[in-house]
Amino acid sequence: MNNTLRTFVLLAALTAIFVVAGYLIGGTGGMLIALVLSVGMNLFSYWNADRIVLSMYRAVAVDETHPDPLIRNYVADVHALADGAGLPRPKVHVIETDQPNAFATGRDPAHAAVAATTGLLRMLDRREIRGVMAHELAHVKNRDTLTMTVTATIAGAISGLANIAFFFGGDRDRPGGGFGAILVAILAPIAAALVQMAISRGREYEADRHGAEISGDPEALASALRKMETFAHRTVNETAERNPATGQMFIINPLTGRGADNLFSTHPNTGNRVEALLKLAGRPAAGTAVPRTARSGPWG
Repeated sequence: MNNTLRTFVLLAALTAIFVVAGYLIGGTGGMLIALVLSVGMNLFSYWNADRIVLSMYRAVAVDETHPDPLIRNYVADVHALADGAGLPRPKVHVIETDQPNAFATGRDPAHAAVAATTGLLRMLDRREIRGVMAHELAHVKNRDTLTMTVTATIAGAISGLANIAFFFGGDRDRPGGGFGAILVAILAPIAAALVQMAISRGREYEADRHGAEISGDPEALASALRKMETFAHRTVNETAERNPATGQMFIINPLTGRGADNLFSTHPNTGNRVEALLKLAGRPAAGTAVPRTARSGPWG
């Protein structure tokens, strides 16, 4: 399934969940309101979801004139990798958090942005940072960023609707009544998370492989993933915890497992990703430091 069709199917699924939730809460009237809102959200998300997510994480745009040499090198390397991959240079951002992580966003390569955390820039060496950013540019090149960003905003809205249903309940004269509101509160976030999970695992393997091709250094990304997996879950990313639907955008799952949302991980097992990268580099994968907790075949 190509990314355009995948995005269409995803939007249709999330819209259907949103409309059904509206029906369970408010009957036909609620369904019509939810339908209008979902269409509006789809259009708004297409044009503005990247700005919403960057603003949510208080991402700061940076360039090669920044006084910090780590950030200057980061920007220069993103530009060099984009040039080598035949991509327009994306806008480059930094997020102030100790958790080592990164993501890409934007509706197409001409309107893309990448963001890395200060924790990532401090923890990884320059070669590893290049490996991570090549992975993010692979998402841009594969046009995954529209799917990821729109999913984050609409799935977040579904979770918000579920919270409204939980706190305010449903009209007993409407389909489902109070039980419908409880059902929405329980099932809507699960349904949204399952949709995310269905599209995310193979995509990460593909971005690892294409990112390794862009950087020419699969071992650098493998090393970065090992370090990030070790430290990411020891450091709380408060914004991600408040907005778990955005977690699927990051290269490593930013959720610490404190809440139920983390039960629906959108990321493949990091050990499997490392093994696949080392195999690509022609090296044995035995002895990787990342525990194997799930089984997913290389490259999805």
